Amino acid sequence: QVQPVESGGGLVQPGKSLRLSCTASGSTFNLYDIGWFRQAPGKEREGVSCIRANDDNTYYANFVKGRFTISRDFAKNTVYLQMDSLKPEDTAVYYCATVDPIFHCPLGPNFFSSWGQGTQVTVSS
Repeated sequence: QVQPVESGGGLVQPGKSLRLSCTASGSTFNLYDIGWFRQAPGKEREGVSCIRANDDNTYYANFVKGRFTISRDFAKNTVYLQMDSLKPEDTAVYYCATVDPIFHCPLGPNFFSSWGQGTQVTVSS
């Protein structure tokens, strides 16, 4: 089982961009579908985006469609979440997670078995 690690969070003004990265050691990382989730204070964790390992299909929550892009670099064992046109309501801790290869996204968070520690994204002027 791989242990993903997120990076790239920070403080950014509304309308600006950030790129989050999710990586893990070992080539098996590339076998997993990867999901991005977020959790704001006082709110439940919600799915943001997901990318499949077998066909690179991608999925987005409605509230990020057209603004966020998920992608994968197999050579670097890394999944990216490019976040453009950020809004204050995007402020949250962002997590990436892996799901057992027998499952494929889109899936709810309960299907994901290995989670990173999270990276804080704050959108504020």
